[in-house]
Amino acid sequence: MSKLKFVLIGCGRIATLHVIGYQNNPDAELYGVYDKNISLAKKFAKEYNIPKVYDSYEEVLADPAVCAVEILVPHHLHCELTVQACEAKKHVSVQKPMALNLCECDKMIEAAKKNGVKLKVFENFVFYPPYQLAKKLLDAGEIGEPAGLRYKMTNCGLNSQNAPAAKLRAKMANVDEKLETTGWKVDVRSLAWRVNESLAGGGPIVFDDGYHKFSTIMYMLGDVEKVNAWIEYTPVLPGVCQDAPAVIMWKHKNKNVFGVFDVTSADEMYINSKYYTCDERLELTGSRGIIWVTRCTATLLPEIAPVVMYRDGKLTEYWDMPCDWADSFEASTKDFIQAIKDNREPVLNGEKGREVLKFALASIDSSKKKCEIYLDSYEDKALLKRRKFFGMFRRS
Repeated sequence: MSKLKFVLIGCGRIATLHVIGYQNNPDAELYGVYDKNISLAKKFAKEYNIPKVYDSYEEVLADPAVCAVEILVPHHLHCELTVQACEAKKHVSVQKPMALNLCECDKMIEAAKKNGVKLKVFENFVFYPPYQLAKKLLDAGEIGEPAGLRYKMTNCGLNSQNAPAAKLRAKMANVDEKLETTGWKVDVRSLAWRVNESLAGGGPIVFDDGYHKFSTIMYMLGDVEKVNAWIEYTPVLPGVCQDAPAVIMWKHKNKNVFGVFDVTSADEMYINSKYYTCDERLELTGSRGIIWVTRCTATLLPEIAPVVMYRDGKLTEYWDMPCDWADSFEASTKDFIQAIKDNREPVLNGEKGREVLKFALASIDSSKKKCEIYLDSYEDKALLKRRKFFGMFRRS
């Protein structure tokens, strides 16, 4: 049986991690790539031994050999490109966040159903092995009944190659020259659209990266009933803001369990990372114990086990698992391939991806309206008029 053929749409920074799941895969191959920057696509294809480079998205969709596409483009293009792919009878994996609003999600879900193809929102955090072990321990009752969840995220900027003006910050902070640079390089053009609300749909931290966290929260403890949030917009460069600091609180549906998502940025803090210089620490509290996951994207605490459990006065450290951020990308890609092969739904299909997006949008709405928002009564966000340059985030 021949391998299923997949095509990457977009060859930006994150695309390098989407290659891993196809390497030495007996069921699928990365058959081609397309990027509007053809020279970038050719360079990417050569580096990763990808056979075909397409001249247009239409050429990809017209190719009968192509089984599915992975859409890795700016958020405002997710809906349009997904619908086009579904109508061409191609299965679709679309990068998070799923879309700019719920209306766009509905169009994507309907297009997939109408054309009998799979729709996956590519969310890798729920495939991160330490999170999966934490979920297994939780579901097995190792810490008793779930009582609460705390998610702490810190964006660290010192000597970071993916933070704006990192060298200037390091100089101003009188950093020891022996302190190595950290994180991977990110093209400034990929940062520009992320701080344009009309293109990104929301801020780069709570809305964009936060989709990972909202998805993980729901993966651990289920659907959310209501949310209350405080989100500030802080300048990082002239004319450019990010949505931090922020605190988001919520109550899970049909259970007396609450959670807190705490977001901070620390421009003068150093963290070791091969990827984004972002630290995540997850704490799950139960009636009998606590589970901590100490890392994900970066590694702030290398001497501490990826997963630690406290129960009955005893600490248990769990080291025996893959814990590189890239491992979660490989597993998520394999889920997409397997869903097509087995004719089943992906782990995060369109309907579930829509619920995660609603959680994110309701959080932003709560902060703007200064009140708690029930997700079942959330009114959808209207799309903004497209702006070509930085679309400043507004408090109201």
